[in-house]
Amino acid sequence: MPGMADIQARERWEQRTQGPLLLLSVLFAVAYAVPIVRPDVAPWVKDACRAVEWGVWAVFAVDYAVRLWLSPRRWRFVRGQPLALLAVLLPLLQPLRLLRLVSALLLVGQRARMVSRVRVTTYVAGSCAGLLVFGSLAVLEVERKAPEGNIETLGDAVWWSFTTMTTVGYGDLAPTTGVGRLLAVGLMLSGIALLGVVTANIAAWFIARFDEEEAIEQRQTAAIEALTAEVRALRTEVAELREERAAPGGPDAGPASGTAGHLSSPRS
Repeated sequence: MPGMADIQARERWEQRTQGPLLLLSVLFAVAYAVPIVRPDVAPWVKDACRAVEWGVWAVFAVDYAVRLWLSPRRWRFVRGQPLALLAVLLPLLQPLRLLRLVSALLLVGQRARMVSRVRVTTYVAGSCAGLLVFGSLAVLEVERKAPEGNIETLGDAVWWSFTTMTTVGYGDLAPTTGVGRLLAVGLMLSGIALLGVVTANIAAWFIARFDEEEAIEQRQTAAIEALTAEVRALRTEVAELREERAAPGGPDAGPASGTAGHLSSPRS
């Protein structure tokens, strides 16, 4: 069956490439962070980091093209994974670092959801950490050189991202540029969504534990009831056997009658 063979080929490709692509995403994170954390690095280092960013994006784009080519129903594949297509097309629309950051996050998240062994909690925790780090780097990049900006160090950016993601918003630090405020909106919405997933997952874990304990108690109760019924049946059977042995002509009465007849025969 050719369609099934193509699906299996795509699954083998995804299994073989998910590890290298995740490593490339880590490399992208380093290349993105170095020029922001160390703005005084040599120009060739910045050029190398920029080349790494575009190179990682190109690898993810090739991966998407290969998966699309291996899919028996390509249009269904495109409709089923709109985020992956959007992430591939974003850098072509406008070559901005922020768009490349968003596209890389979307691509990494898309591939991470394909890992069957990754639990929801682990994925959400990793997403929160990645969003916190990349959000801090992005807001630091756009706010550090702003005339009225007050987010000037990485520590300030991390603190602002954390308070924004948790929707606490102390107000001591705030973006002043349009891009920075757009980042704030994205962090707030993403933080609410991720924290909601974490809360729901924890609640589901407690419910599952309670259901498991209740199922164990039900099995124990059923076993006790079955054992009690069996003991009652055995008692009834023992009582019936005793009645049969004690009844006239029963097994217990036979030997006594025989003995009495044997003793009365001499007198006759």
